[in-house]
Amino acid sequence: MDSFLLAIQSRHAVPSTELDLLVRRVVVILSSSRCGSTHFKHALAQHPRIASLDGEIDPLLTLSGNGFHQNSDSDGLEWVANAGVLSSYVMDEISLPSSELLDTELLLRKWKNRLLLQFPTHFLSAGAEHRLEQSLEEALSRIDRHDRRSEAELQTLILDTVFRDEPWRIGYYDGHAGPAAGRYFDERLKIEEPPFVVPTLRRRPFRLADIADSVLLFKSPSDAYRIGMYEQLFPNAKVTYIHLTRGFAQSVNGLMDGWLYPLGFFSHDLSKVGCELAIRGYSDQVPFGLKWWKFDLPRNWRAFTRARLDNVCLNQWYSAQDAILQSNVCSLRVSFENFIANPSEVLGAVTDHLGLPAMSLPGVLPVRMATDAPRVRRWHKRGDQLLQLAQRAEVREMMDRLNYSMEPDTWL
Repeated sequence: MDSFLLAIQSRHAVPSTELDLLVRRVVVILSSSRCGSTHFKHALAQHPRIASLDGEIDPLLTLSGNGFHQNSDSDGLEWVANAGVLSSYVMDEISLPSSELLDTELLLRKWKNRLLLQFPTHFLSAGAEHRLEQSLEEALSRIDRHDRRSEAELQTLILDTVFRDEPWRIGYYDGHAGPAAGRYFDERLKIEEPPFVVPTLRRRPFRLADIADSVLLFKSPSDAYRIGMYEQLFPNAKVTYIHLTRGFAQSVNGLMDGWLYPLGFFSHDLSKVGCELAIRGYSDQVPFGLKWWKFDLPRNWRAFTRARLDNVCLNQWYSAQDAILQSNVCSLRVSFENFIANPSEVLGAVTDHLGLPAMSLPGVLPVRMATDAPRVRRWHKRGDQLLQLAQRAEVREMMDRLNYSMEPDTWL
């Protein structure tokens, strides 16, 4: 294991727990990448009885010795290493909605743990961890327990204080990206994938008293290749799967945008396994294109290291959706298109399915993990290319399995 990763493990301040053994209900959203799962999960996470992580489980998997180049050759996972350690990481981070700020001590630990996962080698340098603690204490001293400023304002205050000498680092945070100015992500050790999650302040820890009435919600596109993992982490819980779908043109276009985006979606440094990418339309277009794989890593990824970018992205959409359908574990299917068009109706269907009280429709949700402003039919920017892909038998077959029309006018 990477010596830096071992050092981060030793500094990741998390108490051990057996609360995972008492958890009764877990809900997992399965989807492909660029399918809107972050937006969908964020909406559900506003429910007072739905507990969730601020982001995804992936960095905690890496930290506990699970995943690619650890106990897998892809994002697939057949067994969980160090399950007790991983469960403790999850239970420490998972939280429920609250109108009140966490107390200062918990906020300090939460932010420090998260930032260590985002810039691990930076904060392991001489004196950097101590300076991080000092800057976090300074920022939190300017936040009153009853502070009425918005979550976004408080998060910006903390980031500005922590990175006052290196403000360019803030550009790697979700919702804070500005012009790249020639920069791209190239950390020696990647634990969390940018755009980085900005830790929340107004959520409360999940406690023993919440076990009876609450459910734990998880989502990560790579979970399509890890079905069965949550049963290992929560052996006494009922695990319910929800399948979130999105049409191929919208998904593939979003994936292609993300592969070329310099500030985010860097999932795997393949130079660590001696692989040099030669993806046409990517490796020959961007300075990070020879070694960085983006988004999820399907089991057949090695067959696509020299393919065209549109084929790589189509395979990511197809492989994830196929893995979900073949598993036969999903009891509810939701299309992202329907969620955007009728959020109240879709959220009501989900809470009914889970046996939870109806939730108030969240206000305007922030744009999450975006490379550009959302707009209808954004796929038209690559219309000719995507319409050519639409002629393939596998595309038509999968769109039919997902109950989508092949009429382009219906692709929002």
